[in-house]
Amino acid sequence: MADEKQRVALVTGGSRGIGRAIAERLLEDGMRVVICGRNAPDDLPRHHGAAAEFEACDVRSADEVQAMIDRIFGRHGRLDLVVNNAGGSPEADAASASPRFSERVVALNLLAPLHVAQSANRIMQAQEDGGSIVNIASVSGARPSPGTAVYGAAKAGLLSLTESLAMEWGPKVRVNAVIVGLVATEAAADHYGGEAGMKRIDAMLPLGRMARGSDIAGVVSFLASGDAAYVSGARIAVHGGGERPIFLNLAQAD
Repeated sequence: MADEKQRVALVTGGSRGIGRAIAERLLEDGMRVVICGRNAPDDLPRHHGAAAEFEACDVRSADEVQAMIDRIFGRHGRLDLVVNNAGGSPEADAASASPRFSERVVALNLLAPLHVAQSANRIMQAQEDGGSIVNIASVSGARPSPGTAVYGAAKAGLLSLTESLAMEWGPKVRVNAVIVGLVATEAAADHYGGEAGMKRIDAMLPLGRMARGSDIAGVVSFLASGDAAYVSGARIAVHGGGERPIFLNLAQAD
C-alpha cells in the first residue's frame, strides 16, 4: 500500500488532451495519480520520476466504475480527488440523431460522471479530511451547442448535478465544475479548420489565444488544494474571456 499521507487522484480519460495535462500537473503537485480509459495508452503521463497508473474501465458502466474504485482503494487505502474529464461527442444533426447515439452521448457526459462521483463519495465520506470532485464541463452546456445539441444538454446537466452534489455531500466532499472553452489540443487543427482557422479563433478571444491543457490543469490543481477549502458548488469558467457575439461582427460589416 502507498504512503498513507500521499494524496491519491483519479483522472478519467487521462491519457491525452486535457486529461493528460491534468494528470501531469497533479503528478507535479506530488499526488499519486490514476488515469482510466477503455484502452491503455502507449505512454503514461509522467513528471520527472513519477508516472500515472492506468485502470481499464468503461466509465459508462456503473459496475466497472465501482470495481475500479475498489481496486484503487485496495491499493492505496484512500482517494482524495476525482476529476471527471472523460467526455465528448462527434457532430450530429439533432433532427436525425439516432436514439442509440443520443443515449451514448448522455451516458458518457452525464451519467458516467455521476457513477464515478457516487463511488468516490462513499470512500471520501469515510475519510477524516474528505475529498474533492471536479467535473470538467464545457461552454457547450452554458450556451447553444448546434451540431452537438445532446452533448450540450448533457454538459448543462453536469453543471446542475455539480451544484446538487455539493449541497448533498458537504461538508466532507467538495464538488466543483470547470467550464472549459475552446482548447488547442493535439486534435484542434482538424476540429477548428486547420492552422488558419485556429488563428482566427485566437484573434476572436479576449485573451488572444485558445486555452492550453495546462490552463485547465492549473484550475483543477487549485480546486484540489487547501486554498480552495471553502469552494464548493462553483462553476469556474476557463474560456479566455468568452466568445465574441457574432452580431457585433455582422453589425460592423460593410
